[in-house]
Amino acid sequence: MLTLSELCSPAFVRELMARHGIAPRREFGQNFLINPAIPRRIAEAAVGGEADVNVLEIGPGIGTMTTELSRLAGKVAAVEIDRALIPVLAETLDGCENVAVINRDIMKCSLPELTREAFGDEDYRVCANLPYYITSPIIMKLLEEGGERLRSVTVMIQTEVASRLTASPGTQDYGSITAAVAYYGTAKKLFTVSPGSFLPAPKVTSTVIKIELYRPGERPVTAKDEKTLFRVISSAFGQRRKTLPNALSAGMPELSKDAAVSLVTSLGYDERIRGEALGIGDFARIADAITAETAEK
Repeated sequence: MLTLSELCSPAFVRELMARHGIAPRREFGQNFLINPAIPRRIAEAAVGGEADVNVLEIGPGIGTMTTELSRLAGKVAAVEIDRALIPVLAETLDGCENVAVINRDIMKCSLPELTREAFGDEDYRVCANLPYYITSPIIMKLLEEGGERLRSVTVMIQTEVASRLTASPGTQDYGSITAAVAYYGTAKKLFTVSPGSFLPAPKVTSTVIKIELYRPGERPVTAKDEKTLFRVISSAFGQRRKTLPNALSAGMPELSKDAAVSLVTSLGYDERIRGEALGIGDFARIADAITAETAEK
């Protein structure tokens, strides 16, 4: 079995890829870790010190973080989109008996089916070094489809995106993705990762964040209709400079400006308020009011 130090050696990574006739693919956002401290810290954060946990890893690459997850977790299902990396993983993960490599596109998978095949009805966690170009869609897929068995999501992403995901209402970084994530759990930054920790080195700094998902019955806010909730959130941030009533009427054509003003003020908000000032509880109140009004018509 290869050691973490070997897998993080730039010379070994280059030799491995040359021997398999491949190179890092920009379209898949492939940047391989060469600082052994990073995969170790990420894996430890994902597993959380618990025994026999199940981990779904997205984008194992050449298996650097996978080996650490194999050491710490009970079962690991590693989903890799790049077919060319499958024989590489067969070599680097030789001896990791608790790891199953799955050659699929996570965005085209049914997450409930995938995780049930891998872990049965047991809880699981997600760990990933996400490509920058598709970070938000993957995170939202995980949150929307993960279900009650998904306990946490530990991901390394672009620092700029990490700031948005962990922002507070009223701040410049706060946006629709922040509010959406807050509906499912709590997100916090863990540590930053410099470009020099990767091969090839990206042009931006990365940050590892962890989203702890609410357990069944513990969610502080539950919308009557989640589709309406996310439409409200999307509309509120669709045009940030507009007041909330104007943004809602622009994003939800069935809601006139006068109706939006009436709705917002009836809930006790100033009609000049903007979406960036509202928390997830506020958005749920507004969405529930729209849901109730629609039901009465």
